[in-house]
Amino acid sequence: MTVEKGEQAPDFTLPANNGENVSLSDFRGKNVVLYFYPKDMTPGCTTQACDFRDRHEEFENLDTVILGVSPDPVNRHEKFIDKHGLPFLLLADEEHEAAEAYGVWQLKKNFGKEYMGIVRSTFIIDKEGKLNYEWRKVKVEGHVEEALEYIKENLS
Repeated sequence: MTVEKGEQAPDFTLPANNGENVSLSDFRGKNVVLYFYPKDMTPGCTTQACDFRDRHEEFENLDTVILGVSPDPVNRHEKFIDKHGLPFLLLADEEHEAAEAYGVWQLKKNFGKEYMGIVRSTFIIDKEGKLNYEWRKVKVEGHVEEALEYIKENLS
């Protein structure tokens, strides 16, 4: 299943590193950068998280919340946040419920092995909860800047 631009973004409720269950609908009235990534503590995911960390204040100034989602459990998210000083919520999608709703839980191939996993993707959800823009199969370098520019030009 995938959602189309302009449609209501699929809502979900997942455990977050702050000890609460967090729903996408909790953030109505704000823009949301919802980014799905494969695994805490890996090089690409660390770079991406730190890029979001470094631009966090700029997103906040544009009335935008950042939510990171991976299949890692909450305790692993907590270690990732502590190690890198991440100022935004990471959500544990261990049953890949949200990943499937957004069509990012897919068959992947790595070193000749096939397995199911997260395809790195980012979704911009507007203040009304509608999907405004998406990037799939994200290349980490320059991506956070691209997302920030999109919000500045289209949602501020």
